[in-house]
Amino acid sequence: MDKLDFQDVLPEIYFAGGCFWGVEEYFSRIPGVKSTSVGYANGTAEHPDYRSVCSGHTGHAETVRVQYDDSQVSLALLVRQFFKIIDPVSVDRQGNDVGSQYRTGIYYLNPADRNELAALLKEEQAQHAAPLAVELLPLKSFWRAEEHHQKYLRKNPGGYCHIDFSSLKDIVSERCADDSDALSPARYRKPSDEELRRLLSPEEYHVTQLAGTERAFSGTFWNHREAGIYVDAATGEPLFSSSDKFDSGCGWPSFCRPIDDDVIRVRLDTSLGMRRVEVRSRAGDSHLGHVFPDGPQELGGLRYCINSAALRFIPYEKMEKAGYGALKPLVTI
Repeated sequence: MDKLDFQDVLPEIYFAGGCFWGVEEYFSRIPGVKSTSVGYANGTAEHPDYRSVCSGHTGHAETVRVQYDDSQVSLALLVRQFFKIIDPVSVDRQGNDVGSQYRTGIYYLNPADRNELAALLKEEQAQHAAPLAVELLPLKSFWRAEEHHQKYLRKNPGGYCHIDFSSLKDIVSERCADDSDALSPARYRKPSDEELRRLLSPEEYHVTQLAGTERAFSGTFWNHREAGIYVDAATGEPLFSSSDKFDSGCGWPSFCRPIDDDVIRVRLDTSLGMRRVEVRSRAGDSHLGHVFPDGPQELGGLRYCINSAALRFIPYEKMEKAGYGALKPLVTI
């Protein structure tokens, strides 16, 4: 068994939720989670490897160790998010994975956590007619999995994953309660016209302040594929995630949705003899582009056609430093 350091300052909890690749990636995106690793928990054999665990004869469950800062994220939030990514009444099966090694469980180190965890399971049970199939046990053993399994989806972005990451957006909503949050309108203000002329290039000013349009296929981001978020060039307010960007072939950056419905404003635009729906930013009232009902149906059917000149891009790895760390769960990498 790996040596467990009970003197760690940060608390930890262990989740078994089927294939550990996706479960680890999911929890690693939750703000306040400081480290994750995958391994094999609560079995009988020592020094198990992936092959032996998959045989079903060692008694281990594929499990994710989650170490977190409880001043930033609560144990209750972690558990409630866990229930959003598993079928809690399924016995020895999650997604396409079947076997006792894919059973669901919550394993704790600190005995003081047990009462809270039991209450959370009771809360979840009230939502199901069938009994929960989620173990609640103290952690008896945890053997770290082979290195190629650690952060597997970071190393293999197209790898198998049974997890739906969409519920991570719930966490962002919970974190928007005060004015320090990255989505709070109180964080952003529209600069004066004099400041805007200094801040923006002539084209950026023309687009955002005078409702101009850049030429198709000429903007910086029309074919941009890096992971991160796009913010209002005038105010820095977050507008779109790279996860919602798609190639529409129109020559402008296209998104299926904004990062949050509240960060944009829409209004009828009858200029140039056409009837279109204009898209403007909330805090800066910047002209961004237009939204059309011809987007991919599987993505919701909308196409937000946005000028590159209206946007600034914040790469995923720089979001924390730039003050947008709470929005990292919205970005698929």
